[in-house]
Amino acid sequence: MSSFAEKKNQLRKDVARFAQSDLKKSIMQLCNTILPVMILWVAAYQLMAVSPWISVGLSVVASGFVVRTFIIFHDCTHGSFFKNKKANDIVGFWTGVLTSFPYQKWKREHTIHHATSSNLDKRGIGDIDMLTLEEYLAASPMKRFGYRLYRNPLVMFGLGPLYMVLVLNRFNRKDAKKKERMNTHLTNITLLVICGVLIYFLGWQAFLLVQGVTLFVAGALGIWLFYIQHTYEDSYFEKDSEWDYVKAAVEGSSYYKLPKVLQWLTGNIGFHHVHHLSPRVPNYHLEAAHTEVKPLQKATTITLVTSLESIRYKLYDEENNKFITFRTATERIRTKNMIKI
Repeated sequence: MSSFAEKKNQLRKDVARFAQSDLKKSIMQLCNTILPVMILWVAAYQLMAVSPWISVGLSVVASGFVVRTFIIFHDCTHGSFFKNKKANDIVGFWTGVLTSFPYQKWKREHTIHHATSSNLDKRGIGDIDMLTLEEYLAASPMKRFGYRLYRNPLVMFGLGPLYMVLVLNRFNRKDAKKKERMNTHLTNITLLVICGVLIYFLGWQAFLLVQGVTLFVAGALGIWLFYIQHTYEDSYFEKDSEWDYVKAAVEGSSYYKLPKVLQWLTGNIGFHHVHHLSPRVPNYHLEAAHTEVKPLQKATTITLVTSLESIRYKLYDEENNKFITFRTATERIRTKNMIKI
């Protein structure tokens, strides 16, 4: 066995000891996450008559706890929040309802994402769409325009949450099996009933102001977190023949170093390199794994300030193994006397 292979195996073994759920911590996290969401929503509705702006403010705060709720949902899909599968499925379903995500559908798509992350030949499911420089150059003008539009921050983080909540999460994939389809339908029916009751008793204006603001902000934050943890200048991407799971985890997923309050609200998902290396590590053990397993600390570290740079990165340059901007692509094309973008 090569030295590199030995190091990879040792790394996975070192992280594996953190892949144990803790019932007390899981229950505590449910309490300090779900209860605040409910309290903030009730307060937002109650204070609507005093000032709609107070309700909006409370809804924005609630969105942070909805992101944290999603992390619990996310752990359940990996079977890491509880040792018991049924407990994961039940909590996963209801946290999915709270965040508008169908449990079985997202579970399958996210499992595929983990198995193919950073693999250039297996993109398309559970990922944010990304073109390489060569693919972009070979694309039709209409496809280029569509890609530019898709990668525009106003579209991705503005329209993206609406599309995700209202369309993407509401319909099954064509290849979905019966269990997945039924789960999506049950989620939709449950949401329809809950929303209907809230609108009937509180009014559609109040519903949109509280639930609409909460889910929109939480959705935008969720897309941003997913985007930034795989889109940074020196992120790892490789063809299937050369693709390596451990490299994809440690080099293709960032360590998003956030202030403690934001780290708490986002359920430690900033330690994304640890999560991709071992998805069975529950969110409350990710930081310990990062701290105690020294090789993991070599992962690309991104801060709130430096993460903003990643908004500019649109295309992956296979030749130089890094993300580039549309401007850089244009300059390169002109230098090589190629077609003008």
